[in-house]
Amino acid sequence: MRPTVDIIIPHFKRRDMLERCLDSLEQTSYPAMGIIVVDNGGTEAGLVFLVKRYRNARLLRLPENLGYAGGCNAGMKHSTADYVVFMNDDTEHDPLWLEPLVDAALADESTGALQPKILSLTNYHKGKKVFDYAGAAGGMIDRLGYPWCLGRTFSTIEPDRGQYEAGQDIFWASGVAMFVKRAVAEELGGFDEDFFMQMEEIDLSWRMQLAGYHVRSVPSSVVLHEGGASLQGGSVEKIYFNHRNNIAMILKNRSIAGLLWVIPSRLLLEFAAALFYLVQFPGGPKKSAALFRAMAYNIREIACTLEKRHKIQALRIVGDRTLFRHSPLSLITQQQM
Repeated sequence: MRPTVDIIIPHFKRRDMLERCLDSLEQTSYPAMGIIVVDNGGTEAGLVFLVKRYRNARLLRLPENLGYAGGCNAGMKHSTADYVVFMNDDTEHDPLWLEPLVDAALADESTGALQPKILSLTNYHKGKKVFDYAGAAGGMIDRLGYPWCLGRTFSTIEPDRGQYEAGQDIFWASGVAMFVKRAVAEELGGFDEDFFMQMEEIDLSWRMQLAGYHVRSVPSSVVLHEGGASLQGGSVEKIYFNHRNNIAMILKNRSIAGLLWVIPSRLLLEFAAALFYLVQFPGGPKKSAALFRAMAYNIREIACTLEKRHKIQALRIVGDRTLFRHSPLSLITQQQM
């Protein structure tokens, strides 16, 4: 008997995207799959009837928008499956996408999270195989805490030529389609709901590795993603959440020795980023202000962040030296060389 898997889809408006996603999931060949659509405080008429059209799908309505992090956690609380996949609703899927993920998880009992290969949906329908910005062939991070992906560095995105066909250890699995062992996610408290959106999957993947679990890529599984369908790249809101959550994540998960040099370095780079945003057109001043709001948030919430840090570090069995052994010092420096 195959392990059970629940697909958890946090949804906020855009019924057309959700319907396309569910149509695609309906073609999935895996026999023990359920779907939980989490309506994040929406008021769309007919959503119940839409979800009922699909096999083993059910709707969970929340009274308010809890963001990606809170929506996924709420869905997980209503799941009893062996594994869950936290999935964006702007995705399409190969019919055989789920089997390789389950097989990879069964092959390694220490699995925390897995990520399929994520390709650009728009380019795929144009006959081009190009990695998607949000995850590509697997999430990585440099020692200063800047995330990047195999197949994507900053805004440079590679075509898929088969260069990442071997599954490998990665630092984080993308929330576009993040396959996790439910018991592990629950043990670690799920996503940090204070993140609301952006980088919550990196934070959870980081915590998994500190606790001794593995995060790996499974490129034989393919998911297509319409990048930027929820938040446009470069938007003021996205800049705010990215900078805010990135610093909070570092404060929670880095060792004391690491923080002593990472935080001063990052403060200098945050000010440099604020100057960079300031001269952009349009909206430069608002983008720069968003970064300072992000810094102010982390100062204001430092006591809460340190409380979370205490719990995370108490579960740590893997040191930073091991965790960052293959990570570059700084992607910014690498790009300038």
